Amino acid sequence: MQHFLTTADWSRPRLQSILDDARNLKAEPYQARLRNKTIALIFFNPSLRTRSSFDIGAHQMGAHAVVLEPGKGSWPMEFELGSVMDQTAEEHVREAARVLSRYCDLIAVRAFPQFEDWQVDRQDRVINAFAEHATVPVINMETITHPCQELALMLTLQERLGMVDGMKFVLTWTYHPKPLNTAVANSALLIASKFGMDVTLLCPNEDYILDERYMGLARQYTSEQGRNLTVTHNIEEAYSGAHVVYAKSWGALPYFGRWDEEKPVRDAHKHFIVDAEKMAHTDNGLFSHCLPCRRNVKVTDEVIDGPNSLVIDEAENRLHVQKALMSTLING
Repeated sequence: MQHFLTTADWSRPRLQSILDDARNLKAEPYQARLRNKTIALIFFNPSLRTRSSFDIGAHQMGAHAVVLEPGKGSWPMEFELGSVMDQTAEEHVREAARVLSRYCDLIAVRAFPQFEDWQVDRQDRVINAFAEHATVPVINMETITHPCQELALMLTLQERLGMVDGMKFVLTWTYHPKPLNTAVANSALLIASKFGMDVTLLCPNEDYILDERYMGLARQYTSEQGRNLTVTHNIEEAYSGAHVVYAKSWGALPYFGRWDEEKPVRDAHKHFIVDAEKMAHTDNGLFSHCLPCRRNVKVTDEVIDGPNSLVIDEAENRLHVQKALMSTLING
């Protein structure tokens, strides 16, 4: 049994096999590989693409998905062992994970950080607790990384570009009126570097550099393949010659939990928006974003609606890669 918590645990060849299978499932969507199987989809946070794509994907392969929302349609949950449960939590993950393992063949979890203390949030305790106590494979539907989004991004890039080794991938910070999770940014860094791209991280200043866990892995992956990881705060330098521009907003880790202090810094960098002028410096570069996306805040209408925009293709490919992933975890 293997969980899918982060692509860091999976080799490039094994990830590529999932992508290859996703193409097969995209061409022939209805394959009853998971007939009479069940997946529990546990959402601690809102979802549009993740919830619908997993539910529909399970249906297309003959499985049944049950959606649970702790604190809403199911009991609030506790994760600390030894805790005295005299507050709002009625259910402990130790029981919940083991009971769901008796009912289901897979458990998938979406649990964002609490945005109070990064040293606590980076432990990813919710999904790791499920992985510890479950006796079936556990899938990360977004916590401090978003590995399913990684697969969808890479499938989309390979569909448009073929093998992406040696191509320039720019991960650019963009403005957002509030600080967001670093998950998609961490994941974009991981998948682009693991698949042999030259990766550039563009952000306003050193405070916006991502956690060293992911920076270190990206340096390792690029170095192993003779590529480079570059960090820059120069917009024109970053965009120059890029083959792919991937936009995401995220909060500065030194300000984690102190967002009012970060706001002046964030507000001073609205010019990081992805627009046609910046894209003109690329090598006919492709643009993408994980969605949802605030138009004319993160990216202009002209770019997101343009012929080089991959946002809808990437969103569609969530369905196909997740079907391949579920099939891999259950059937091998």
